[in-house]
Amino acid sequence: MKRLSRTVVIVALATALMFSLAACGGQPSQPGTAQKPPEQPKVVKLGIIQIVEHPSLDQARKGFLDLLAEKGYKDGEKLAVDYQNAQGDMSTADTIAKKFVADKKDLVLAIATPTAQAMANATKDIPILITAVTDPVAAGLVESLEKPNTNVTGTTDMNPVKEQLALFRELAPAAKKIGIIYNSSEVNSRVQVDLAKKAAPDLGYTIEEAVATNSAEVLQAARTLAGKVQGIYVPTDNTVVSALESVIKVAEEKKIPLVVGEGDSVKRGGLATVGIDYYKLGRQTGEMALRILEQGAKPQEMPVEAQKEYEIVLNKKAAANMGVTLPESLLAKAAKVYE
Repeated sequence: MKRLSRTVVIVALATALMFSLAACGGQPSQPGTAQKPPEQPKVVKLGIIQIVEHPSLDQARKGFLDLLAEKGYKDGEKLAVDYQNAQGDMSTADTIAKKFVADKKDLVLAIATPTAQAMANATKDIPILITAVTDPVAAGLVESLEKPNTNVTGTTDMNPVKEQLALFRELAPAAKKIGIIYNSSEVNSRVQVDLAKKAAPDLGYTIEEAVATNSAEVLQAARTLAGKVQGIYVPTDNTVVSALESVIKVAEEKKIPLVVGEGDSVKRGGLATVGIDYYKLGRQTGEMALRILEQGAKPQEMPVEAQKEYEIVLNKKAAANMGVTLPESLLAKAAKVYE
């Protein structure tokens, strides 16, 4: 009888053990094998290199990161952002670019022409997205806008230069000579100045150039134009825009209308522009990044994109300070009017 009871107990224990294993979700692990930890999602290492801080470039960066965050790529989650600013110094830009290559970034956003060139010179392998670059072909970044055939693609901020100069017809109808302030070492600026000089005769203008090689020279460049011109035009030049307040000061003192290359410069005190929205341009670049990250698209085969819609932006306070009366016809067409 005792032997039978012992047998019953053993059978009961074995049965309980089997049920216990089943409740735990399956077969016992084999000796010498370890269960794999759950696979962690890949974190994209994104490098952002920017030539200098000013509102337009900052807005392009913000638009890019906002778009990625909305699509699930938030900094600290699926994205590790390394933002570096060259502070207008090309040797610093070269150092940042080389560091991004050494860090083996998965993707780089290069904001503005000089930093895009520094990054493209540093690597032919890492995908590079550019934005706020006026002429990627002239800058040597791509072979053509339709087919880059390099590791670089993105968005161009090529301005409607002729349309911007045409604003002077309404802001200063008697103007004959327009002054342009720019940094001759910036490829993007030389391209815009060439476009302005080409467009000027059809509009009845001649062009007076003033060069500033760094932000400290912008005020003096603006002063050299005073008394010579009836209007001042500042294209999307990184050096001049970073010191735009110096140009605004002269324009207000001498009552000279100031047309600028983009809306953020109007907000800061420029009189008018017809141009692009850098925040939207950054978001458009972010959409291109998604195609690279999620669809395996190659920069070599992705056309460089441009913003399709331009908008008129005006500043009423700047108009008063510069002695300009804004025509009602122009106000009616404006997308934004700063008071």
